[in-house]
Amino acid sequence: MPSATMLPITDVSACCTNVTRETISAENAELLARSLKALADPARLRLISIVAASEGAEACVCDLTEPLGLSQPTVSHHLKVLVDAGYLEREKRGTWAYYRLTPGSLDAVSSLIATV
Repeated sequence: MPSATMLPITDVSACCTNVTRETISAENAELLARSLKALADPARLRLISIVAASEGAEACVCDLTEPLGLSQPTVSHHLKVLVDAGYLEREKRGTWAYYRLTPGSLDAVSSLIATV
């Protein structure tokens, strides 16, 4: 089985301009598309929302499976994708993992696709 390729955690705002104000290069379009692909799933969007709205703006993985109605392995997969893309940060505490938004990660993406 081939090993998974990790996406680099990249601040896309550092390389990519607002796509409505300037033509985006092929390389930057690829980078932005990979970053947006990590968000382009209803479960992942809900995970970001649940984490951000949780007390202290963090959530234990143990509290994320029931609201989504998904199995623990599926939720863990979605969380890993969001961590690898730089949207969430993970902290291990005992046997549980806690997640919080990476500061500015959503701001960078939203500013790139915002219209005038």
